[in-house]
Amino acid sequence: MYSIVLIILLVAWGLWSLITIIRRNKVATLLDQKDFQEGIRTAQVVDLREKKDFDAGHILGARNMPYSTFKASHSGLRSDLPVYLYDQGKALSTRAAFILSKEGFNDISILKKGFVRWEGKTKKAKF
Repeated sequence: MYSIVLIILLVAWGLWSLITIIRRNKVATLLDQKDFQEGIRTAQVVDLREKKDFDAGHILGARNMPYSTFKASHSGLRSDLPVYLYDQGKALSTRAAFILSKEGFNDISILKKGFVRWEGKTKKAKF
């Protein structure tokens, strides 16, 4: 009995993950580090991690908009410019991309492996 429930839960989780990936790929582009770095100068780079993580180190040129307040704070983004999103991985970036897409943003990109694997230039906040 428990194994059947477990199988059903695993299949449901797998389907949900697949649907999320398909939806994400319709609204955003996943960029590797090289492509992300090449577009930084012309894009609005948004770090979705919390402020303490941002202050500990972030991609040079990024602005901090923690996902916890993103719905209220993203109004400062311009829909006519590319938006580059990143967080530790890409889960929060995917959710933020859905929000932006619903509001008419067309040029949305997500850092493929997140900040956790970023090897480019970073900046730490000065205290």
